[in-house]
Amino acid sequence: MSYTAQRLWRRYRSVPIIYRIAAAFILGSVVGIVVGKPAASLQPLGDLFVRLLKMVIVPIVVFTLIMAARNLSPKNLGKIGVEVVALYLLTTMVAIAIGLGISNLIDPGVGIELAKNANVNAEKAPPLGKVLLGIVPENPIHAMAEGQMLGVIFFSLIFGIGLTVVRDEAEPGSKLDDGVSAIFDAVEVGTEVMFKVVWGVMEYGVIGVFALMAALFGQTGIGAIVSLLKLCASLAIAIAIHISVVYLLIIMLGLVGKSPVDFLRGGKDAMMTALSIRSSSGTLPVTMSNADENLGVDEEVYSFSLPLGATVNMDGTAMYLGIAAIFTANVVGKSLTLAEQLSVLLTALLASIGTAGVPGASLIMMSVVFTQVGLPLSAIAMVAGVDPLLDRMRTMNNVTGDLAVTTLVAKWNDAIDFTTGVWADAPADVGGVASSPTTDD
Repeated sequence: MSYTAQRLWRRYRSVPIIYRIAAAFILGSVVGIVVGKPAASLQPLGDLFVRLLKMVIVPIVVFTLIMAARNLSPKNLGKIGVEVVALYLLTTMVAIAIGLGISNLIDPGVGIELAKNANVNAEKAPPLGKVLLGIVPENPIHAMAEGQMLGVIFFSLIFGIGLTVVRDEAEPGSKLDDGVSAIFDAVEVGTEVMFKVVWGVMEYGVIGVFALMAALFGQTGIGAIVSLLKLCASLAIAIAIHISVVYLLIIMLGLVGKSPVDFLRGGKDAMMTALSIRSSSGTLPVTMSNADENLGVDEEVYSFSLPLGATVNMDGTAMYLGIAAIFTANVVGKSLTLAEQLSVLLTALLASIGTAGVPGASLIMMSVVFTQVGLPLSAIAMVAGVDPLLDRMRTMNNVTGDLAVTTLVAKWNDAIDFTTGVWADAPADVGGVASSPTTDD
């Protein structure tokens, strides 16, 4: 490779992958609109991207969930840890329900039609009871082979938690202790390998998204843009409801008993940083600083809750998965039943525990959810182009949730000082309840 080619390649690689995919989305759309139906000949290049996504779904879920369970040791949780984990799961479940509700009202995706060879599971939807029973697989290997993602997720979590229990009960240095450590080390290696594989898949995704969008717009024309705008609007409305109702009204006003405005003042730096850099982990230093200096939370709470939240609390992304599922179902002309929407909720909830650190996490999680309810993965290309914008909103939602849950758990455990930070100049507690300073002295 010549020096000029190397420079161009390095410059190309220096652009974040999500922006390259967005550029491919725009270029593919333009090509499809200009060229028209002949652009459908690019479909095989897009189909290859879909097959690559299918290839990585099961191994990435298994490895990352077992690694996530490694950090959920019963010995390390304690009262604060249990409260934090429970609240993260609860708020994520509510977020998905809000996303499903809003998307059912707005119906994003109506008016787009996928390529005729898109695979759609047309089997009759299972009853609600069968969906719930399907969480527990009769044969984990069969569940992996058949892409029964709820079963795969459940078994991976249970296996990982079982490993942590054995590790905690084993004598240090014993064969059991060494064996569990060896398994976790092997899984960690497998996780890193899958990160590299996913990186390669996402690199090819630039070509795949270009091809899929060219084929799509070659068939549908410019009208598909309206449905994508409705997708963006659905997420924006759902996030606004989640932040204002769940975080501000219920958690801050109802449970903590403090002004939501004061809370927003205390967390605004973290929220704006998350909106700017689109990374909960990258925002973590700012989030911890806001919790400590602005919100008066004790370090014993935020030092656990915020790093954990940056990893597993994905309210915004989980909400987005519900909206994307309705969007895709509308695109392929499939109506998701209540049981299937519950399946989306459970799959997104459980998958969110382990896949936050995966490159292109939202697209991988979307693949998991779509596989569970029989939706075509080719629809992922349609949302990949607008993902940089949506990712900013989701990340801000996630960070806001981390701070809200941290503040609530600190209040429950007398680990917050309401005489400092943004609370100090508040006129009075909401509801007329006088402040009762709590310190760690």
